[in-house]
Amino acid sequence: MISIDGSFGEGGGQIVRSSLALSMVTGQPFRIENIRGNRPKPGLLRQHLTAVRAAATVCGGDVSGDELGASSFAFTPGRVRGGEYSFAIGSAGSTTLVLQTVLPALMIADEPSTFVITGGTHNTFAPTVRFLQRAFVPIVEKMGPRVSVEIDRHGFYPGGGGQLTVRIEPAASLTPIEVVERGEIMKRKAVATIADLSADIAIRELAVVNKKLSWTDDVLKIEQLPKDTGPGNVLSLELEFENVVEVFTGFGEKNVSANRVANKTVDEAKKYLSCDVPVWEFLADQLMLPMAIAGRGAFRTKSLSLHAETNAAVIERFMDVRLRAEEQADKSVLVSVD
Repeated sequence: MISIDGSFGEGGGQIVRSSLALSMVTGQPFRIENIRGNRPKPGLLRQHLTAVRAAATVCGGDVSGDELGASSFAFTPGRVRGGEYSFAIGSAGSTTLVLQTVLPALMIADEPSTFVITGGTHNTFAPTVRFLQRAFVPIVEKMGPRVSVEIDRHGFYPGGGGQLTVRIEPAASLTPIEVVERGEIMKRKAVATIADLSADIAIRELAVVNKKLSWTDDVLKIEQLPKDTGPGNVLSLELEFENVVEVFTGFGEKNVSANRVANKTVDEAKKYLSCDVPVWEFLADQLMLPMAIAGRGAFRTKSLSLHAETNAAVIERFMDVRLRAEEQADKSVLVSVD
């Protein structure tokens, strides 16, 4: 049984999610201690507990110690089975992070799957649905499976109540790919999403985008959601290139001005545009696991975060692969899976 220290590296929930995903894919049991040991509130929160139980259900696995607040648990996977699944986090915990746990295994399952999950759909420090739809899923589909992520209802923190429906047509195996050049820019789009808040917030956010990026009105959109899904506000900037799409997200928060949210999001997008790399921080982190399952692959990025380095270390515990990060002449980093 593989032993995992949940406090090493960035010491957060990603260690739990990646360990579960890799255990399901490889058939290897594991035990994890010191869960989320580097977090102010360590142990399993509701979204992590839902991920554990979703993984056990999808593969018919055995799990012991799966309790709210638990600092350790043991997991023995069974055979991954496609089918219809439904889970509720019971809080505004991230639905996309629970999906991240089971998706790798379901992408190579023996039959299609439909996965419904309720909770938060737009959470700080978690990929948004738009990021999955526009940035992550298109690259995954180049590897063979077909994945559809639909948002049935938005759910913002702290209210939650959102719902995703995900449909997966698996592939027998994942095809290795390389994402090393982004190509020419094809499209730009900014979407300011608001629910139960003044439209002036969205207008001010898009005004910042217009001023700092010189994007014209035809690519600036306001998405007004039903009042009962809020309050909530998200600004998304999409940059579509020939070979990759990157999405930059800013979350509205109490006592944080619309200008500040927009400026921070725009500044991150400008950093990306100033670097000739296709993959930015969050996408880099998420591409590692499917590329490891494929057995080969590569992508080029600016640098690897501690989060990504921790993810790479977990992958190497479960799989006979080596993830290399090599600085290139232009100071970018080429991440390859051998």
